[in-house]
Amino acid sequence: MGRINILDKHVAELIAAGEVVERPSSVIKELVENSIDAGSTVVTVEIKNGGVTFMRVSDNGCGILKDDIRPAFIRHATSKVRDEDDLGAIATLGFRGEALASVSSVSHLELITKAREEETGTRYLIEGGEEVSFEDIGCPDGTTFIIRDLFYNVPARMKFLKTDMAEGNAVSNVVDKIALSHPEIAITYIKDQKTVLRTAGDGKLLSAIYAVYGRDFASSLIPVDYTLGGIHVYGFISRPENARPNRNMQNFFINHRYVISKTAMAAIGEACKGSVMVGKFPSCVLNLDMSFGAVDVNVHPTKLEVRFVNERPVFDAVYHAVKTALLNGEKRIEAKLPNNPKVRVNPFELAQKVFRERDEKPAPIEQKRYAQPQKPAVKPAQVERKPSDDLFRMLDEPVEKPAEKPTGKPAETPAANIADSDSPFMEEFRRMQERKKEEKAQVEQKAEAVAEPVEEKAEPAEPQPLIELSENYYRVIGEAFKTYIIVEKNERELMLIDKHAAHERIIFEKLKKEKDSGYSQLLLTPLTVTLNKIDYNAVISNLDVFSEAGFDIDDFGNGSVIVRSAPQYLPIEDIEDSVVEMAGYLSENKKEIRSEKMEWIYANVSCRAAIKGGNRTTEQELIALARQVEDEDIRHCPHGRPVCIILKKHELERMFGRLQ
Repeated sequence: MGRINILDKHVAELIAAGEVVERPSSVIKELVENSIDAGSTVVTVEIKNGGVTFMRVSDNGCGILKDDIRPAFIRHATSKVRDEDDLGAIATLGFRGEALASVSSVSHLELITKAREEETGTRYLIEGGEEVSFEDIGCPDGTTFIIRDLFYNVPARMKFLKTDMAEGNAVSNVVDKIALSHPEIAITYIKDQKTVLRTAGDGKLLSAIYAVYGRDFASSLIPVDYTLGGIHVYGFISRPENARPNRNMQNFFINHRYVISKTAMAAIGEACKGSVMVGKFPSCVLNLDMSFGAVDVNVHPTKLEVRFVNERPVFDAVYHAVKTALLNGEKRIEAKLPNNPKVRVNPFELAQKVFRERDEKPAPIEQKRYAQPQKPAVKPAQVERKPSDDLFRMLDEPVEKPAEKPTGKPAETPAANIADSDSPFMEEFRRMQERKKEEKAQVEQKAEAVAEPVEEKAEPAEPQPLIELSENYYRVIGEAFKTYIIVEKNERELMLIDKHAAHERIIFEKLKKEKDSGYSQLLLTPLTVTLNKIDYNAVISNLDVFSEAGFDIDDFGNGSVIVRSAPQYLPIEDIEDSVVEMAGYLSENKKEIRSEKMEWIYANVSCRAAIKGGNRTTEQELIALARQVEDEDIRHCPHGRPVCIILKKHELERMFGRLQ
């Protein structure tokens, strides 16, 4: 073994910087969190070339005192922790004192700051951890950090950076999370001299959600506000019908710090059982306010994961908060005053109510007018008479002679009185009655003509064979449980075919064969899909992959893509979920080769486009599926499940005791 060497300061700082500064987004996260801890109400973030060549973070916070500037860049120097007791209840976003030292050691850093109690500001330049300039300058209260040429002195880390677009989207993802966690701060994000995000800073979480994810996403949310065991859970969760095929749009914030919490994810999953379809997950932006001493944030280098003193209260609080929100979201307010704009009216229920009331009152108004012969008849000139369907119906009923003496009860059939009337519109009634009699007679004549050649009931035809050759014989017997096709083969075997798996494999093979044949369908209305910045980057970076799979997708900006065409086999209602699933897969499997990605995408599309188990299928469709299974020798679906199971005749006979 070699001798143990004590590293010099510069090398040690470069190694330590790798733990804190992984990419430009890491720098932005540390600097913006410092701005928030400084009490800022306005923060501006600007990057160029994905943040590799230029980053700027400005705020209007308390600033840094001139005497504290140099010590701030010493490792483990911080104003947020004084002794070990402070580690038990950390209330700030930053606390380790490593960010400035790490960033300055791998970049050209410029600091411009002014504390409120000082008359002039200070400009400080440090390159590669070495001080270059320290001078007074005129500037407003607050702090501005400018970082240029990140990793200029660490080529080994520079070569592992992604493209400018990928790094820029990673920064966008960090800024989005900070904007959602602090809606009281007005955040402006400028990317390559273009403003891509601007929050109002009005303290309203829904305003921040609208700015980050757009109107469509914000309008699909249900408010959440619940307190249990000292834990306040508030924010928004998507409606069950707007659930997504992955959890990538679930955002959790504990004491205004973005975290990845498996406990909260599990609680939401349990709360949504019975409301959200299996395999889908609601989107959410949930804040958990709890005691600082009940959570440990110092367990992850990037502080994305936390540890709870007791996870059960957290689980219960999130579960009951989401469950209550979903139940309140499903309640409907009954419409008592349809013309009142403050009352929510369901048009479908209102129409049902009108039809129900009409059916419950079969007696029309005219019946009351003509059904009491003891009252003097109203002259035709005094009443506006209109034909109605109810009167047409009454004319078809047998006419009975009215009672000679009035009994005071309504007559069973007022048609007699109507027929004897000389009112002007009776001519129309009589013509209608004659026309209906003629139509009825024509229908009876046609029925007799059709019935004449049929002498006896025909025997039901035996199902036609699927394939009948000299050696092979197949016959579709039927379908079991609306899922499995039953086929008799060669009178010696019984085949059970899973129609979904079979159809899935058939579509899968067609997609692979027709990938260059232009089999996509143009959408009448292009579909906009909202993604988080990581999935968004995965889609934009793999547009050629989507194009080969039959999707025509364009960049719509700010985390959204627009779908103009999709594979013709894919139902319209499944296009958005399919794009979201593929985006999540591509973001998690970046290193897979192209052929593996295409296989997964084809399998995803074919699974969504195939006939589902339990759906009704015609006999012709069953025969066509069974024919293709045999002709193409299909035995497994793209996911590896068996397509068919064969039962031998002697196996069945043994089960029934026919063979010893």
